[in-house]
Amino acid sequence: MWKKSELRAAPAPLEGPVVGTITGGTLIWFVLFLGQLPFYGWFADGGHAWWVWTCLAGGGLGCLGIVYVRKRDAAIKRAARAAAEATAADAA
Repeated sequence: MWKKSELRAAPAPLEGPVVGTITGGTLIWFVLFLGQLPFYGWFADGGHAWWVWTCLAGGGLGCLGIVYVRKRDAAIKRAARAAAEATAADAA
């Protein structure tokens, strides 16, 4: 159990190439889906057809994730640009 005196503030979130990471992960899910598709009968016979559909769901959710992170990235850039313009206007 943590003591209250040992609690620390949460660190700032790490920012990185989020769009590229999500896109890469989505592509991996789709490649896994396409790679398993020819063996669907074998998966179904063994009771593991859900593996194939999990990969398809991962790819579909990844597509939603790509849309989300692209909009988020654009909003962060717009906010930074607006803050820079406001600072420049205040300085002038």
